[in-house]
Amino acid sequence: MRTFNYQYLANKTWDNETTGLLSFIHEERGKQALYLKQKPFELEKLIEIAKIQSTEASNAIEGIRTTDTRLRRLMSDKTTPRSRDEKEIAGYRDALNTVHESFDYIPLEVNYILQLHKILMSHTEHSYGGQFKNVQNYISASNAEGETFTLFTPPSPFETPMAMEQLCTEYNRMIGEGKVDPLLLIPIFIHDFLCIHPFIDGNGRMSRLLTTLLLYRNGYSVGRYISLEAKIAKNKDLYYDALYASQQNWHEGKDDPTPFIKYILGTVVAAYKDFENRVNLILDAENTEDIVRAAVKSTIGKFTKATIKELVPSVGEKTLERYIKMLCDKGEIEKHGAGKATYYVRLS
Repeated sequence: MRTFNYQYLANKTWDNETTGLLSFIHEERGKQALYLKQKPFELEKLIEIAKIQSTEASNAIEGIRTTDTRLRRLMSDKTTPRSRDEKEIAGYRDALNTVHESFDYIPLEVNYILQLHKILMSHTEHSYGGQFKNVQNYISASNAEGETFTLFTPPSPFETPMAMEQLCTEYNRMIGEGKVDPLLLIPIFIHDFLCIHPFIDGNGRMSRLLTTLLLYRNGYSVGRYISLEAKIAKNKDLYYDALYASQQNWHEGKDDPTPFIKYILGTVVAAYKDFENRVNLILDAENTEDIVRAAVKSTIGKFTKATIKELVPSVGEKTLERYIKMLCDKGEIEKHGAGKATYYVRLS
């Protein structure tokens, strides 16, 4: 059975790309603390928006979807899930809320991982929530002809509990020693978790919940304000490519997790950049009109209402529409097309 020993990381030399990503994240964490002191109320508005985007994106990666209206009603807990997909979404909502509200009290231990999985599955009829797999699972893909083939075979159900115990123990040991940057240990842990694939269902969603949990526990809270899951969903192919490249020779302990490390670090970097951009829009503006105007001026070429909404998610839909119309009336932007084909162009 595959065993885990991260001691080699203490003496490993990383390439310039990896060290550059690490340096950027370290710097941005310091900036974020400063921003939060300057505009705490305005930035609090980003939290609920990020939760909605994270829940939507993490489930969409697995093909689980509902309408925007139903999603928002589910997120505000104002409706009962109607379908299997909505039950899965409600479970992720609850698990993500648990991570957001209690990460300081959720150590990386097997029992807590099982409890988080139980919450994830709590709205479904599945009986395996909170339990490791009892049948062999496989990581598969399909070709252009629709034929399915196995990419990777995870450890057996018999090996899984011990593998998870060893994995958590090794991560915690290395974190405790403090000789390896947590930003390196986190993606390596997630990579090994995905290779073990400990559950019958929900492994991908659990990996994203655990990524958020471990980042929070190590002081990297950008995921509270910018959805990491949405970043991953936008680059889903790159995510799977990095994971596949890192899985080669995993069972023999000769795998190289570097591609997956770089992917996760790159995702965190992108989130910090978005966070800084949105903060700057808020800091430079005196009122909502200024915020929308600043967002418009940050675009290049054609843009849509959705483009601006993504830049200023704290501005409500109706309010955004009103200010876009106002900018059109003032001759600062010009509207083209109609309906879903509508787009805008800056004139000044």
